[in-house]
Amino acid sequence: MINLKDLTIKKAHEHLKKGDFSPQELTAAYLKNIESKNKDLHIYLEVFEDALEKSKTISKFDSPMSGIPVALKDNMLIKGKISSSGSKILENYIATYDSFVASKLQETGAIILGRTNMDEFAMGSSTENSAYGVTKNPYDPERVPGGSSGGSAAAIAADLALASLGSDTGGSIRQPAAFCGVVGLKPTYGRVSRRGLMALASSLDQIGPFTKTVEDAEIFYNLIQGKDSLDSTSLKIGEGNSKAAPKKMKIGVPYHFMEDVNEEVMKNFKEAVSKLESLGHEVKEIKLPNVKYSLAVYYIIMPAEASSNLARYDGVKFGYHQEGGNLLEDYLLTRGSGFGKEPRRRIMLGTYVLSSGYYDAYYGRANEVANLIKADFERAFEEVDVVLTPTTASPAFKIGEKAADPVAMYLSDVFTVPANITGLPSISIPSGFTEVDGKKLPLGIQFTAPFLAENFLFEIGKQFEGSNK
Repeated sequence: MINLKDLTIKKAHEHLKKGDFSPQELTAAYLKNIESKNKDLHIYLEVFEDALEKSKTISKFDSPMSGIPVALKDNMLIKGKISSSGSKILENYIATYDSFVASKLQETGAIILGRTNMDEFAMGSSTENSAYGVTKNPYDPERVPGGSSGGSAAAIAADLALASLGSDTGGSIRQPAAFCGVVGLKPTYGRVSRRGLMALASSLDQIGPFTKTVEDAEIFYNLIQGKDSLDSTSLKIGEGNSKAAPKKMKIGVPYHFMEDVNEEVMKNFKEAVSKLESLGHEVKEIKLPNVKYSLAVYYIIMPAEASSNLARYDGVKFGYHQEGGNLLEDYLLTRGSGFGKEPRRRIMLGTYVLSSGYYDAYYGRANEVANLIKADFERAFEEVDVVLTPTTASPAFKIGEKAADPVAMYLSDVFTVPANITGLPSISIPSGFTEVDGKKLPLGIQFTAPFLAENFLFEIGKQFEGSNK
């Protein structure tokens, strides 16, 4: 019997090469786990019937991802499969082509098990906004797994996939990674092609992996990164930073930015700082004067871009359609009943900030402040190698706890949105647990590195991870 709990991509690859088990046996083990757990946790929206058949065709293990069972967030196209982005408006939409990441995975022989649940169009921090029901946190089913990539994070925590992909617009990989006790990487903007990813905010979205270890995240990232001739924002492999990651780093901590952090989270964070110092790294306090405006900037830029990107879902070209008396009524009925509350809220916000008379006051000014935040990080990286914060201000909250208060929900992204506004690479790594209501809940810390310096994140991440073993 395969021990899925202790399995990593690296270990599985070694076992597959030795013939200890076959891709078919590994895939069958995950499918059996999904069958027993998914009904209660609601992680997968669909498990692909052809996954086991495809696993039988894998006989070479040239790539470390060959024969590895993975899951994809429901906003990444897989040709011939439904891709709904967690929305009713696309409930029966079948993808006509593969996303860049899906084609990369299939070329290397990875087995795509299915599509995971998410907040509708990636709008949310809890996976409560899915049109298809809430995903539950494997550590405590009364709590959220985070969002918007909650299904992809929970799949790793519950051993329902060995690795998965999510998208990160304001923390949608890193925040659920922290809530579910797994590793979540948001690469530099442009490092992974967005072709075939349903756009939320095109200047912020980035695809990245969820894994059990930092080493696995590096393996997965190296597979999916690279130039895509059909995505003008994607970057060539090797383009940009070529600086080797130092073994001993200067770590900057913006303590002034941590005023509203939960007491247990702060205690855990200080313990993490002590561990890093004991490993020989220098930790120093830094100032990021404009970072406090990150959330406000994000909640202007993101809805503005979302209102534009979601205009294509009108019930005419594809997807859900409601018949009205004329074309305008078709639009109103389709979009009114096809979109959930959160997309409607953000579309209205975005349309407002882009409207005549308000564009300069809101959208224009938000972009100016975003440039100030970028400059703050650039100055910080003249003194330090990476910036360290908690990933989230609290452990996973209960399902329904913040549903009635959108602002409280938005505040859960406070530490993650700066990396999206600046385009910087950032990783969340498990840092321990806290006990709440008799349940052990995971916590995470977040490292952010200079532009294109993912190698810094992998180096410091592996060292920190090693100190916890």
